[in-house]
Amino acid sequence: METFLQIIASGILLGGIYALISVGLNLIFGVIKIVNLAHGDFLMVGMYLTFFLFTLYKINPYTATLLVFPILLVVGLVIFRLIIKPLLGKSETEVNTILASAGLGYVLQNLALMLWKSDFRAIETNLTGKSINIGGMMLSSGRLWAFIICVVVALVLYYLLMYTKLGAQVRAVSQDTDAATLMGINVNMIYSLTFAVGIGLVGLAGCIIMPIFNVYPTVGTYFNTLAFVIVVLGGLGSFTGALVGGLIIGLVETFAGVMASAELAQVFSLLLFLIILFVKPEGILGKAARV
Repeated sequence: METFLQIIASGILLGGIYALISVGLNLIFGVIKIVNLAHGDFLMVGMYLTFFLFTLYKINPYTATLLVFPILLVVGLVIFRLIIKPLLGKSETEVNTILASAGLGYVLQNLALMLWKSDFRAIETNLTGKSINIGGMMLSSGRLWAFIICVVVALVLYYLLMYTKLGAQVRAVSQDTDAATLMGINVNMIYSLTFAVGIGLVGLAGCIIMPIFNVYPTVGTYFNTLAFVIVVLGGLGSFTGALVGGLIIGLVETFAGVMASAELAQVFSLLLFLIILFVKPEGILGKAARV
């Protein structure tokens, strides 16, 4: 029984981290209706920024979120204005934005490879290099702190979306762009803000996972696949779906890693993903979810 509870707890912690990685991708798709194939590569950028802030300036990864989030926010805003916005409203918008974001991802990967080579880099802090005993369960302190931050970010984001004027505008644009325009909402501003926040959130996720995962130029490819599995599993465009999908994948990977092997964990996640898509193609919280 203790082993079972240990697996459940570890899976929930991992799932919370996965959810935060995915929520920015789902936010961008839900509002702007584009697929950002460079999502994982922006996570990689956030991880590298955190690594160098820690190694060069001794800034704790969790404190680094206060720097990395606004930096990635500005980067997202610039990327949207220069690359994404000119492609919106044109013929073949979906295809063009997919190709543009995929190209951007390759640029980021190769730039990282050129600057920092293919070496694996990791950090360990006083907060993350130990285990914590909670009710007889030994939990990774790194995952626990990351999960706590994920919960706080999710609650803040949910509050902003559901209980603020700006959140109401974001939800209006996501539901009907034309009607939102007629109501006087600045759609271009909402698009810019949404894309920037989505990139900022994945940069923040890069900070909190840096003490847990290694960073290298192509790490974004793995997390890109993972994020897409989670958002499609939970329901494209659904904020709560990303949270649910992340928790499910975290639990499945943890159980599979214990019962089978760590190498097969992702295989079980993909199998579950295919089964749910076969039964419910729109995802678990697809069309029924509000945000």
